[in-house]
Amino acid sequence: MENIRLFKMIFLVMVIASNGTYGQISTEKKTMHPSEAGMRGLRDQDFRKLIHGKMSHLFILKNKKGMQAAITNYGARLVALWVQDRKGKWVDIVVGQGTVDGLVNSTEPFFGATIGRYANRIAKGKFTIDGVEYSLPLNNGPNTLHGGPHGFHNQVWEAKNIQDTSLELEYTSKDMEEGFPGNLMVKLTYTLTEQNGLKMEYEAKTDKKTIINLTNHAFFNLNGIGSGTITDHSLRILAKRYTPVNETLIPTGNLESVEGTPFDFLKFHTIGSRIHENHIQLKYGGGYDHNYVLDEPGFKKAVASVLGDKSGIQMDIYTDQPGLQFYSGNFMEAKNSLKGHHSDRFRTAFALETQHFPDSPNQAQFPSTLLNPGEIYHTITEYDFSQSLR
Repeated sequence: MENIRLFKMIFLVMVIASNGTYGQISTEKKTMHPSEAGMRGLRDQDFRKLIHGKMSHLFILKNKKGMQAAITNYGARLVALWVQDRKGKWVDIVVGQGTVDGLVNSTEPFFGATIGRYANRIAKGKFTIDGVEYSLPLNNGPNTLHGGPHGFHNQVWEAKNIQDTSLELEYTSKDMEEGFPGNLMVKLTYTLTEQNGLKMEYEAKTDKKTIINLTNHAFFNLNGIGSGTITDHSLRILAKRYTPVNETLIPTGNLESVEGTPFDFLKFHTIGSRIHENHIQLKYGGGYDHNYVLDEPGFKKAVASVLGDKSGIQMDIYTDQPGLQFYSGNFMEAKNSLKGHHSDRFRTAFALETQHFPDSPNQAQFPSTLLNPGEIYHTITEYDFSQSLR
């Protein structure tokens, strides 16, 4: 009898060990959690890789309602997010790769990534602080995009304080990395809330005057990855103005009204309903790729909401940032293999990036992105999810 008990105990330990994955993953089998349904195929071993002398991994967050997020410290990226649709089915709404090799070799380098030091574009890769001109590598025509080719998206962050519902990631960007001045110490905390939200809290400090503009570049499809185009998603952005751009997608410096234009999302419109209108700004961007000037940043009301037409999943965005970049997947060209053997086909995902305005260091009338020594950069963005009956 004692031998039987000992055998059962050893067997139980072996089962738990075989099910374990790096990070905080539940091994409960009582109910159908995303770890059983949608998470098949996402394994830490597919994210373990030595990059720039540091090891990348996969981490899983889970709240008590069963919502889960998969995050890798390579680029501090959101890899997957499982949300329940109106029928109670778990749906992975993040479009991107399921291996670190897929991320490293992707023709789209920003899938799910934390973007820094400076999100969006800086004209001609140049800016000036106190009379000193700094030059950045160009990676978007004549401009620098998302911190340059070796920005935060291409770095391995240090994972700390791993909890069931939260994960801290830290990265120190050295003085003159990608041309930016100052040693910048950054901390990002991902948290899954009990209200089915994903919160991203950013903190940073520097030892020299620098510029900073951090965001997350998750590609979303609220009907689920592989479900087709996002043009029938309904979108609302509470912004009466936006920043029009020139042919290289650098803001002209003006804040123009959305009234009477296809950029008016003050009420719900489907993404595709006006995307082909004869408007010069849509031609420049190949669709929507523009910064919106938010009417009321903060956490009292959502600054933007999106509704998946098939799933009924609604995403509400809250942020303290002054701008929101809406990108309608215009440059997706089916060149990359994604999770579940899907492909990044044209407009099968959208991005809504909370931010300061593009090219702010060169546009004195825009809110400042300067960070001084002794100051703390701190900003929060939250994506909340629910099931809509619309």
